[in-house]
Amino acid sequence: MQTPWEYRYAYRVKRMGSSVIRELLKLTEQPDIISFAGGLPAPEVFPLQEIQEACRRVLEMHGPQALQYGTTEGYRPLREMIARHTSRYGIEVTADNVLITSGSQQALDFIGRLFINNGDHIVVESPTYLGALQAWNAYGANYVSVPSDEHGMIVDELEKALRAGPKFIYVLPNFQNPTGTTLTLERRKRLVELADKYGVPIIEDDPYGQLRFEGDHLPSVVTLDSQYQGPNGGHYSGNVIYLSTFSKLLAPGLRLAWIIAPTEVIRRLVKAKQAADLHTATFNQYVAYEVGRGGFIDRHVKVIRQVYKERRDVMLETMEEVFPEEVRWTHPQGGMFLWGILPPWMDAAEVLKKAIEHKVAFVPGAPFHPNGGGENTMRLNFSYSKPEVIREGITRLGLLLKELIVERKSG
Repeated sequence: MQTPWEYRYAYRVKRMGSSVIRELLKLTEQPDIISFAGGLPAPEVFPLQEIQEACRRVLEMHGPQALQYGTTEGYRPLREMIARHTSRYGIEVTADNVLITSGSQQALDFIGRLFINNGDHIVVESPTYLGALQAWNAYGANYVSVPSDEHGMIVDELEKALRAGPKFIYVLPNFQNPTGTTLTLERRKRLVELADKYGVPIIEDDPYGQLRFEGDHLPSVVTLDSQYQGPNGGHYSGNVIYLSTFSKLLAPGLRLAWIIAPTEVIRRLVKAKQAADLHTATFNQYVAYEVGRGGFIDRHVKVIRQVYKERRDVMLETMEEVFPEEVRWTHPQGGMFLWGILPPWMDAAEVLKKAIEHKVAFVPGAPFHPNGGGENTMRLNFSYSKPEVIREGITRLGLLLKELIVERKSG
């Protein structure tokens, strides 16, 4: 039976889809299922004591202000702290280049709201972050996908995509979600050159950049672009909009992220935010600043890296021991995810159904490919579960994959 609302929805609703991951998490809430599906930080590394102390200090010293409405741009001391931190990585911005958002997902939605008209082309890696696709589908985006390998986007394939006249290029250069791969320095430089040649701006999404636990730090795309623009290298050129978040550094429940963009873009983003939620939670911003202002985040990130490295190593070692030789996977140097590639005939969505019967779960890879493909791929999260749980879950999954391959060969 149709409700009175059924024929009143806007056309854009037809383009809205549920998050495959969010829906999958509902299936894996049973306590006996080992889930590698969510993109969850380890709760053991949440700085509970520091946040508790910060809450107390904020209420004692700034209570009325912290509980009041705030400016849309965000708490200025927090924006100044982000600008200072950014300058350490070789690019100079000011607080006026920073907008605080309610998580990175809101930042992605605002990017879509500001730039995407129905039918616009957006260049993305394939696979790419599902949350970006979900945010931009509602605005009618069409995706021009560029294939990727173990070194990130295959930039040699990018020029063909740029001839389609896209609005922007969207890239996650560090420990990409979903694959865990990192864009090489050579490819980053080529990306900047091609974007400049065709006059196409870049959206650099960097939630995991500080979570490197192997290899050398690579300069961000926004830094390389500013250096490429000429004698003022190091000063923000504005050709790259940069996104990052406190969700992976402090706690996702704070819902704090930021956008770095040219001031004229920030002004328009402010208007979008005023229409959406007026401003990000004032109290949360005060708390994040209070926690971070003494250099605590730099110290805390070292703890996170150590925990995640151990968990990644356990996952990789166990996969090496128990996965069939027909399965391949990435070797992330940081972040929270790795990517599994099953034999071409195997459908990860079908494997998942059997995996849940074996009390283990992952995310099938197909939804991360905006123009189809990837049915034989899967994303595994290693940050959330403790080492002994990872070992047990990967063992269950490995045994299942071996069973399926044996069935195929014998059938």
